[in-house]
Amino acid sequence: MAGAHILHVDLDAFYASVEQLLDPSLRGKPVLVGGGVVLAASYEARAFGVSAPMGIRAALARCPQAIVVEGSFGRYREFSERVMDICRDSTPLVEQISVDEAFLDVSGTEHLLGTPRAIGSEIRRRVRVEIGLPISVGIARTKFLAKVASAQAKPDGMIEVLPSDELRWLHALPVRVMWGVGPVMERSLEQLGISSVGDLADTPIELLASRLGRATAAHLHALSRNRDPRPVVLHTAGKSVGAQSALGRGTADPHELSAVLLGLADRVARRLRKKDLAGRTVTVRARFADMSSHTRAATLASAVSTTAALHRCGIPLLDEARAEVIGPITLVGISVSRLERRRALQLELPFDVGDPTRAGSQRGAAALMIDEQLDAARARFGTEAVGRASVLLSTRGRVADAFRELAEKD
Repeated sequence: MAGAHILHVDLDAFYASVEQLLDPSLRGKPVLVGGGVVLAASYEARAFGVSAPMGIRAALARCPQAIVVEGSFGRYREFSERVMDICRDSTPLVEQISVDEAFLDVSGTEHLLGTPRAIGSEIRRRVRVEIGLPISVGIARTKFLAKVASAQAKPDGMIEVLPSDELRWLHALPVRVMWGVGPVMERSLEQLGISSVGDLADTPIELLASRLGRATAAHLHALSRNRDPRPVVLHTAGKSVGAQSALGRGTADPHELSAVLLGLADRVARRLRKKDLAGRTVTVRARFADMSSHTRAATLASAVSTTAALHRCGIPLLDEARAEVIGPITLVGISVSRLERRRALQLELPFDVGDPTRAGSQRGAAALMIDEQLDAARARFGTEAVGRASVLLSTRGRVADAFRELAEKD
């Protein structure tokens, strides 16, 4: 059996910690980063029950003395890159999964740098001394267990789970530490008498499948026994571009879902154009309150990169997904694949008005012209300076695009 050679590094309360580092007057005080929605809360604020993605008003009701800051988007990316450079000094196998966390496989560098625990300790020391940020590290034989260990090590700690002890350690934890187990699923599991990971591992998979569905049951049952064969991989050039948005308690309102999808389509289309790409396959994902997810996809005759095309194609796909489950949708995502380099737009036959999913139709050409004008305005005045009215006027709390771009990886 292989030893514990995978590290999961996770910067603690990253956005808030950077703000406290940049402004010493914020240190030791409750800090909230965000606008209408809390994107990050310092540990001082979390002590009052504040967490993301809570609304700012609700957060201030719990912690009136909290200090709200909008965020230093460019600095967050800068600090992230410095931390990842330190990680790459320990091993070339670094899989960055977000702006503030990454997996490392140190099996090939132990003979040079020492044990995984020594490597983790050195990373923590360098991040604290050279950058000034707290970071937690989990060390285990699998990616799943390493991530659970880093979460248990917070704040600013390190836990190593040895292979000989991994199931005893994991099974003692509450079932909510499992990937994919949110409050709704946790309540469903409690109704089956499952409160710990050990309870989950001991429950027959057929019983879990009857309540959760076979795919979810198989996923959770495997992880409860630490069966996770995924290796640490280097990110290669993206084969798709996507974005998603969590909707809190969820909504079933078709107008609100359309506005959410339009905002996502705008983000994805803008990133496609920035990379000079277009794509033919559009995929929409919807997650429901019972934690089930449904995905639908469609392939277009020609590659597109406009907001209107993605929204026009995505709406019927979202409607198909909604038809599968009765209840609110808690997350919407859209992605574009089968990518190719954007070509010069050529009008196509027949010369009718057409629709935006036909890139060479009148509406397709008009949609591209509108998007390019928006791109130019945003480049000059900022990404929040202009947008589509139904998105800007949505009653749901909005997250600044700069934050979204930090979190999204192609």
